[in-house]
Amino acid sequence: MALIAGALALALIGPGAAAAHPLAPALLELRSGEDGLAEVAWKTSRLKPRGADIRPLLPSECPAVSDPVVEEDEQSVTLVWNIQCPGNEGLVGRQIAISGLEATRIDVLVRVTLADQRVVSTVLHAGDSEFRVPARPEKSQVFKAYTQLGFQHILTGPDHLLFVLGLILLVIGWRPLLKTVTAFTVGHSLTLSVVALGLVRVPSSLIEVLIAGSVLLLAVELTTRNRARPSLLRRKPWLMALGFGLLHGMGFAGALAEIGLPDDEIPLALFSFNIGIELGQLAFVAVILAGAGLLRAPLARAPIWVLRAPAYVIGSLAVYWMLERTAGLL
Repeated sequence: MALIAGALALALIGPGAAAAHPLAPALLELRSGEDGLAEVAWKTSRLKPRGADIRPLLPSECPAVSDPVVEEDEQSVTLVWNIQCPGNEGLVGRQIAISGLEATRIDVLVRVTLADQRVVSTVLHAGDSEFRVPARPEKSQVFKAYTQLGFQHILTGPDHLLFVLGLILLVIGWRPLLKTVTAFTVGHSLTLSVVALGLVRVPSSLIEVLIAGSVLLLAVELTTRNRARPSLLRRKPWLMALGFGLLHGMGFAGALAEIGLPDDEIPLALFSFNIGIELGQLAFVAVILAGAGLLRAPLARAPIWVLRAPAYVIGSLAVYWMLERTAGLL
């Protein structure tokens, strides 16, 4: 089971695992004003991958009427300028696109506030980089956009996936595993909501170090089993999953901090983002368990050191992330 799960996880995570960092989505926000005037805000994370060059492509019939103003903070860079669209419809019916998405995994949340203050939201990504502003926005668009962001966030976060993999390797039996994964879900759902709503503020760089530390602690537990005196982590893995879930939830909130929540649909957007995270997490668990079932027989005679290899791989990556993130913190 350990070898199968490890091999499948490393295949899913890919060669970029060592460079794990929180998802760095971009945000393109347009706010309609009077007489066809609209304010544009283009927000990108400082954590975007090297070589990633994505840019908004606004309607050619809506030229810029002001120079961009740069706003910077510790996490992002935002450009703000105004455009002028002819006619009475403003942004309705206009096509918006993002260039450069084919060469990167970055998603872009597009949020358009129409003249009557209704909000249209969608997510653009490689393979679907264009969007035409509809006249009648629906709540389903917010649900779809933020669910997709949550799903992409968990599946592009190797540190979170390796923690879930560690839980799969640690817990024996599907009932205890279900209880443990549920506890992890409850934990990160609580802190994701609290942090995303701004009720608690924690330095994101410190949280990333602690998340790597949680992965390392779990890897150490996988390699040091005492059958005579099992540790608390083995006796009550759900308790550990709940505690570290609280920590990982703060990391999940980092993605929402990058793009923000729509003022008029905060509960729906937060709920949808959480749903997306859970769908991605369950998809990962399902793939690991299905692959383990299919490959169990061919690898049943593998030597013990091979079976322990996934735990050492997880631990090695966790140490690398801890050193890398600590260096960035200092």
